[in-house]
Amino acid sequence: MFWFQVERLLNYWPILLKGLGMTISLSLLSLLVGCVIGLLFGIIRAGRIRWLSALTGLYIDLFRGTPFLVQVFICFFILPTVGIELSAFSAGVIALSNLSACFIGEIIASGIKAVPKGQSEAALSSGLRYSQQLRLVILPQALRIVRPSLVGQFILLVKDSSVISAIGIMDLTRSGWMIVQNIPNGLLVFGVVGIGYFIICYPMIFVARRMERRQQTSIL
Repeated sequence: MFWFQVERLLNYWPILLKGLGMTISLSLLSLLVGCVIGLLFGIIRAGRIRWLSALTGLYIDLFRGTPFLVQVFICFFILPTVGIELSAFSAGVIALSNLSACFIGEIIASGIKAVPKGQSEAALSSGLRYSQQLRLVILPQALRIVRPSLVGQFILLVKDSSVISAIGIMDLTRSGWMIVQNIPNGLLVFGVVGIGYFIICYPMIFVARRMERRQQTSIL
């Protein structure tokens, strides 16, 4: 019986591959947008303008502290009621990009604050403006410090993308739900789905571990 179900599952591999491709596309696009916005959030959060830093921190905490599924539903179901029509894919990208930007922003802000003050003071004494200090001195060091944390966040982003299946996007998780209607063996079907996510995430897990080891070695 088990091998018969495995054979049946092999007939659905085009659906699984399509879902895998959608998950990768959704994650990559959200990652690119999230990194750009997250970098901006991080700079503002660690910046010198206190009220703007506090306001950005409140925004970040709001989305970090509320369920992601609720955020997805707001983008897909609530925004159209105020005249903002979005496709399921667009709503998913916006929700996922916003959430990742909030986490990335906080990570980058912590990295900026971890850079010794002597670095910015030396840059200031060299005649560099604040924007030049950030671009040439502070950000390169901050990004080096938080690289493992950023890669960890990228992994979480891929896994969070499975929530988007709730609004009908044919990602890897949604593909699994469709297949399990015809093959009543949830452990088999979602075991394969889990392997698909593992294939996407493991290279990043490997990279994150190597980065952590290099940082520990450099500290020692």
